[in-house]
Amino acid sequence: MVHPATRLIRRTARDQWRLLALATIGNLGRALLEGASLGTVYLAVEVASQGTLPAWWPALTPLPSQRLFMLLILLAVGLKAAQALLQYLSSVSVEYVSARCFQRIQALIHQRILEFGFGHASSYRVGDLTELANTGPAAVERQIAALNNLFTQGLMGVAYLVVLISLSPWLLLAAAAIGAVVGVLQRHLLPRIRRTAYSLSHTGVAISSRLIEDIQGLRLLHSLGQLDAAVASFQAALDAQEQARRRQSRLTAALDPLDSLLPILVVSAISLVSVGAFGARVSGVLPSLVTFVLALQRMNMVLNIVAQSFTSLNANAADLERLNRFLLPSGQPFRRRGGVPFDALRQGIRFEQVGLRYGPQEPWVLRQLSLELPHGHTLALVGPSGAGKSSIADLLTGLYEPSEGSIFIDGHNLGQLDLGSWQRRLGVVSQDTFLFNASVAANIAFGCLGVSRDQIEAAAAQAQATGFIAELPEGYDTLLGERGHRLSGGQRQRLSLARALLRDPDLLILDEATSALDSQSEWLLQQALANLERQPTLLVIAHRLSTVRQADQIVVLKNGQIVERGRHEQLIEHPQGLYRQLWNRQSEQQEFVLSPEQTPFC
Repeated sequence: MVHPATRLIRRTARDQWRLLALATIGNLGRALLEGASLGTVYLAVEVASQGTLPAWWPALTPLPSQRLFMLLILLAVGLKAAQALLQYLSSVSVEYVSARCFQRIQALIHQRILEFGFGHASSYRVGDLTELANTGPAAVERQIAALNNLFTQGLMGVAYLVVLISLSPWLLLAAAAIGAVVGVLQRHLLPRIRRTAYSLSHTGVAISSRLIEDIQGLRLLHSLGQLDAAVASFQAALDAQEQARRRQSRLTAALDPLDSLLPILVVSAISLVSVGAFGARVSGVLPSLVTFVLALQRMNMVLNIVAQSFTSLNANAADLERLNRFLLPSGQPFRRRGGVPFDALRQGIRFEQVGLRYGPQEPWVLRQLSLELPHGHTLALVGPSGAGKSSIADLLTGLYEPSEGSIFIDGHNLGQLDLGSWQRRLGVVSQDTFLFNASVAANIAFGCLGVSRDQIEAAAAQAQATGFIAELPEGYDTLLGERGHRLSGGQRQRLSLARALLRDPDLLILDEATSALDSQSEWLLQQALANLERQPTLLVIAHRLSTVRQADQIVVLKNGQIVERGRHEQLIEHPQGLYRQLWNRQSEQQEFVLSPEQTPFC
């Protein structure tokens, strides 16, 4: 099976074939010029030691030895200069291809995260996804670099082998001995390097995740006095990473000293028997030996780079495998695409025997739920925590698909509608509001292209947000910081509500949207909703029962099922009913209670 990262590299290679062809030609030219430069060095040493060239160079033989030597040296320099130019062109070409792969992999990771179904995407920790977005493209880049090194150095190695064979088979045996020793060392070391790399990869992910979680949870850590415990836990993870890095360094560093020692041993041995190696050709001993030492040294450099490339490939295997597992489409739930376009809500919403659970082995969150929300009406969901109220909103917004039953929008099954077009007609305000590190105006206008500043300010006024916005340093142009940390919870909720109202939604979902507002602000907000020019269909989820007294229908949930439904006046008449119990409890505690004239919710 071809892995996704490999497939992307191949596709990029096909698209960038001109660059790869240029790199290949450059590498071939480098290898040929390397052989030619070594031959030129051989001839220069021959001239320096014997004063003339062999008889098979008749055109240059009549030249004076000094001039001939300088000519050969200049030729060697010219060959190396041409080789350097080809190396530059091939390196730039490969880097261009690598940069394109890096960009495509990063875009693919981002796209895959957004393509996942919400339930599947939210099962990942933020730190895991952040780490993957950083290490994935880098792993592909390292893979390309290592493969390019293997190809390039392979060609150079062939050039050196040709030179060594032309000098003496004994020299070839010496080079083969070096290669054999390095190969044996790699065979024993590489599996251990690979295992340690996997350990390092997992440890790095854990550290990144813990760091992000500690930053996001600073308030909780401070509030619960868990700062020392967080430091100790993070330090333990760092200690584990340090030990893994030390093991890896001991393994990877073992090859370099051996690679440096072996050529010296071989050169010394060959030097001692050089006369025997070259037979009676005494006149060729010095140039052959000099050329051999030079070629063997460069062959050793090639073998060293090849060994490092194999080490890099094995060390990179863990990150690359993790990237491929993430990118493999099999077994991963993706966001639904396509379907019947949605333009406007005209009739209403209907749930028929809907059930929901978040996994095959998970308990049912909703079961056999049937209800209707006619167009222009207000439906309120109340009940104890964990009753399934927010799960109904999640189903309506398409974050999850029903595990059983169906949801109908104007008679069309929600599962057959184009999810994007449906979601663009929704306004959602939740208790856990999210704001971007952008200006106030940009946060309100998010998702609404082409809106004017007047429309933004009108939405803010409807959400009772103009007062605190005017007090900000730069008003609507004030940057809010990460997740809007400069604002209070109530202020963040009002901006989120302004964002929802600016969309002029067909369905407005308020999931504990006024939980952080004081009673006066909530009453003003309800008045603003009542005075909207076009009344949206409202789904209100609330613990504060006084906010839903005027709803057209109140549905009471318990353990994922409907236990009561009706208007406030009807439900309050049942002494043993759950709604009456909740109402009496809140009334006795005098929490979040408004006078009847202050609750015109519609």
